[in-house]
Amino acid sequence: MKRVASTRNQAGNAIIHAVFFLLSIAIVAPFLLIVSVSLTDEKALTAFGYSFFPSRFSLVAYEFVLRTPGVLLRAYGNTIFITVTGTILSLLITSMVAYTISRRDYRWRAPLTVYIFFTMLFSGGLVPFYILMTQYLHLKDSLWAIILPGMLSPFYVLIMKGFMGKIPHELIESAKVDGASEWRIFFLMILPLSTPALATLGLFIAFNYWNEWFHALLFIDNDKLVPLQLLLVRIMNTLDFLRNNSEYIQNLGLDMSQLPNESMRMALVIMVAGPMMFVFPFFQKYFVQGIAVGSLKG
Repeated sequence: MKRVASTRNQAGNAIIHAVFFLLSIAIVAPFLLIVSVSLTDEKALTAFGYSFFPSRFSLVAYEFVLRTPGVLLRAYGNTIFITVTGTILSLLITSMVAYTISRRDYRWRAPLTVYIFFTMLFSGGLVPFYILMTQYLHLKDSLWAIILPGMLSPFYVLIMKGFMGKIPHELIESAKVDGASEWRIFFLMILPLSTPALATLGLFIAFNYWNEWFHALLFIDNDKLVPLQLLLVRIMNTLDFLRNNSEYIQNLGLDMSQLPNESMRMALVIMVAGPMMFVFPFFQKYFVQGIAVGSLKG
């Protein structure tokens, strides 16, 4: 019986490994294809199509993208500022709200939790949001118009609440007996104990800020404040316009055959998404622990 059970376990593990192996290939293969296309000559792409190995190696697409490095570097700087500032402030506010509603001795814990959950179901709509940001907060053409809307997420608050709710309340009581204030308890005891949850949520929040373009599209008109993702959208729209109006462009005397349309798109995707791929491994050791321990709890 033990041998049969062992054989079944091995077969089950083999199936699980095979499924995750195929899933990994399905995730990695499109990225490798994008890298390959970005390094392929445009004429070879037209003749032979997409391939996982460049049929004719070329760096022309990256040369076109880097031809005006000042614009790209400025967009990188705006995005880095948005991501770093927004992630720090979001983690601070999220952890403060979650700690408050996770305290068993807080009188309004249950009503406030219901209120936070209620905001996940309904919103004021796009028009009131735009009026609030531009007419009342006066954040038009400001990077804070991108940072502020994503600073507090009710979903992340509930995840953090589930994690902090598992911290023994006796630790807080003993710290109070020793004369520690609420702020001292929060910053010197609660936050260090919540490192896995903070790292996990910080990764999600950073991804959201890095990929944010819709709020920038709504509120940013100043070219000096354009973040990386909005710059990518504008370049993609420009390439679409040039491709769809080739006859008009040719009448202006411009040679569109020299523009690496498809390979330039993929090069832009690599340059925009690439940096965040190097950030994930630093948070990986906290990822599983933060998700498992920080699962939702009433």
